[in-house]
Amino acid sequence: MNFLDHLGELRWHLMRASIAIVVFAVVAFLSKEIIFDTIIFGPKQMDFPTYTFFCWLSGFVGSDVFCFDEMPFELLNMRMSGQFQMHLWVSLVAGIIIAFPYVFWEIWRFIQPGLHENERKYSRGVILFTTLLFIFGVLFGYYIIVPLSVQFLGTYTVSSEIFNRIDLTSYISMVSSVTLATGILFQLPIVVYFLSEIGVVTPKLLKTYRRHAIVGILLLSAIITPPDIASQILVTLPVLILYQISIMVSRRIIESKGKVKTG
Repeated sequence: MNFLDHLGELRWHLMRASIAIVVFAVVAFLSKEIIFDTIIFGPKQMDFPTYTFFCWLSGFVGSDVFCFDEMPFELLNMRMSGQFQMHLWVSLVAGIIIAFPYVFWEIWRFIQPGLHENERKYSRGVILFTTLLFIFGVLFGYYIIVPLSVQFLGTYTVSSEIFNRIDLTSYISMVSSVTLATGILFQLPIVVYFLSEIGVVTPKLLKTYRRHAIVGILLLSAIITPPDIASQILVTLPVLILYQISIMVSRRIIESKGKVKTG
């Protein structure tokens, strides 16, 4: 198969992946009440599972610092087309999240024929692990980062004279971008796996530039999370753990290649 044939094959895989995203986006668009009232605006309600858990947890130390009756802010739409645009944006993000396992499967179907037999052997289960890591990342972002950010930023005030009226675009962008970004960040071991397969990354390289990676992770966390230290730390910690796991993944790939060569 020549280069143009590969491009044609890739085009069909990307087309099917795009169709899946559009289909799920349409489903999300038609499920407006569930998507917005239950999911998007869930972290704004004080009966959200995260708030309930932390309120219960704070009771053990005799404090109610995490217990609130209501969020002291309102959401406002400042543009004529604002709600419709946010409806489209949220539906697209939901389509990407829901379709992610299928999208990766299509990409994997394009990559897999080019792998050697031993590479296919060590790549078994990659779709399952990729999907699980993405789901864990999305859940971590939605149930940990988003509610704690909403609670901190929504209740923060410099004066009792000021009441928070937050733009709808600002709130929805924060919820959707943080949730999607953490899902993508959790793909670090998978990215390292493929880079190790093609010889770009080695365990030694990852260890040598560990400090640089930590700085990069901190900067990336500062970009994708709201501007509060707690959220940035909460994102950084699991990514650092995933970085260490990535070193182990890379080591296994390099060792497997060494066994094949000596065998």
